[in-house]
Amino acid sequence: MSTTLLEVVTPERMLLSEDVNMIIIRTGGGELGILPRHTALAATVKPGVIQVRFPDGEDFIHTTGGFLQVLPDKITILADAAELASQIDLERAERAKTRAEQRLNQRDSIDVARAEMALQRALNRIETAQRAHQPGTRVTNR
Repeated sequence: MSTTLLEVVTPERMLLSEDVNMIIIRTGGGELGILPRHTALAATVKPGVIQVRFPDGEDFIHTTGGFLQVLPDKITILADAAELASQIDLERAERAKTRAEQRLNQRDSIDVARAEMALQRALNRIETAQRAHQPGTRVTNR
């Protein structure tokens, strides 16, 4: 099966630069499956889970949003923040979820929008880590 270069870049670092068979990503226009030699495309990336299929398995990336550029020979994701499923501390994400839920229950003295974003970020991180541990999923060591 053919591959294309995927680069995932955050303001802090290059998270990933590897050949992939396919990615599945949520954009402003909906969910897309992108294969090698895809037509040129630019889109916003919605917060959530990016599924990445490599020649030797698959992995998942949590992202808080950003931009996607697809060229026939390269896919670039410029992410506000991103992390591989293997890098997510699930217990820490669960604690963040609990804290955000507690803040939202207090509603009178908090920034509701900020607490909702924190809750969504925690839920996305938990989903990313859990998807990597589903039966039948072969996550590569990245």
